[in-house]
Amino acid sequence: MTRRLLLSHLSLMLLVLLTLEVPFAIFYGRSELSRFSHAAQQGAMTLAEVCEDKMEHGLAADLPGLARAYGRRTGSRVLVAGHRGTVLTDTAARSLVGTDLSAEPDISTALRDEAAVGARSDPSTGRDVLFVTVPGGSGTTVPCVVRTVYALGPLRAKIHATWLVLAVVGLGVLAAVSLIGFALARSVTRPVQALERATAQLAEGRITDPPATDHGPPELRRLAASFTRTATRLQHLLQAHQAFASEASHQLKTPLTSLRLRLENFEPHLAPCAQDSLDKALGELERLGRMVQGLLALARLENSAIRPEAVDVSAVVADRAAVWAAFADEQQVGIIVSRATAVRVWAVPGALEQIIDNLLSNALRVSPRGTAITLAIRTAPAEGSRTPPVVELHVIDQGPGMTEAERHRAFDRFWRAPDADHDGTGLGLPMVRQLTRAGGGEVTLEAAAGGGLDAVVRLQRAESRTPRERLTTSADVDAADRSRRCTP
Repeated sequence: MTRRLLLSHLSLMLLVLLTLEVPFAIFYGRSELSRFSHAAQQGAMTLAEVCEDKMEHGLAADLPGLARAYGRRTGSRVLVAGHRGTVLTDTAARSLVGTDLSAEPDISTALRDEAAVGARSDPSTGRDVLFVTVPGGSGTTVPCVVRTVYALGPLRAKIHATWLVLAVVGLGVLAAVSLIGFALARSVTRPVQALERATAQLAEGRITDPPATDHGPPELRRLAASFTRTATRLQHLLQAHQAFASEASHQLKTPLTSLRLRLENFEPHLAPCAQDSLDKALGELERLGRMVQGLLALARLENSAIRPEAVDVSAVVADRAAVWAAFADEQQVGIIVSRATAVRVWAVPGALEQIIDNLLSNALRVSPRGTAITLAIRTAPAEGSRTPPVVELHVIDQGPGMTEAERHRAFDRFWRAPDADHDGTGLGLPMVRQLTRAGGGEVTLEAAAGGGLDAVVRLQRAESRTPRERLTTSADVDAADRSRRCTP
């Protein structure tokens, strides 16, 4: 942000400098050339009048000395021609005395009693020169013509030096503006950066470096003060939430355990007809205990800020399939792990195990005897160059499935299917979604191709692996192959 503010400030100042200095430099160059040309023309006309006076008094022999003196004083080359255009004297000795120059354009123009001023390239040196040719006198007959030639190199060097000074001044102004702009930009962006750091810290759960409220523009000071109050309030709420989760886990366990013991103590003293009611009460009490544990687990998960780590999903799937195999055998349900190469995903430590356990537990509750639960790992292509590749974990059962409306509501807390005949708490799938999102993924429920339900967990793939990690994942693949089971 500092760079963008500084660049915009410098761009505007550069535009202003170019708008002012470039026209001024052009105007200065043209005005200097015009002034020089006008001064040269005035000097030539004065010299022409003197030469005319010398010729009228029969002092034509004084013309060479007069021309040399004028040339030394003005730094020019002087040529004087007679009324017929013949050379009377030439300080540069390039035209011999008596040479007819009447055919040259500037000489012929001056013989017609008109001055000729212009720039041209000197044939002998190849450099640009300014020539001024004026008539000496007026009337039908011009007694003499004076031509003065000036080199334009010194004048242009002076103009270029002035342009260089203007450029240096412009660069100095830009440098000063850069320092001032940088200081102003830093004064504006420093509070914004402090707010950015504080926002990132708040996302992690605790602000260790709150933004200063006495630096920067008044608007940012007020924003920092408002943010600090809001963050402090949020931290107090989070701390109260965490305190409730930690205290409730201890305070609720004791009365629930005591209530269960008291109900079990009633069993020897109850009539046989009341035994069914006692069993139902104990079942509801057990369900209440599980619900409390689930709520506390969700509260701890929402309050924690754990960074995702690279986890080998194939190894975790193989391990959890082996653990749940015994429970599945009791219900005569098979667990099939499809063949998959070792692939690593980003997940919160321990989250992938809990995700698979919850999904397998739900699948076992609805799977009829003689069916199978399939665990499949598939790699989905990235949707764009900036989108990381996604790994999909499918947990597919062959149960009754859900309608589209039920699949949308399945992740609501405490929601259960209307025809559910089990004692679930309605917190398993919300916990699965929370754990998946903590690792940057997403979970959805889809209809399976052959009937049943397909729970799809999409996690971002972790690309970087060290050689040692590759060896580990290869061993995990072998373990996954060994733990693969077929439908009984």
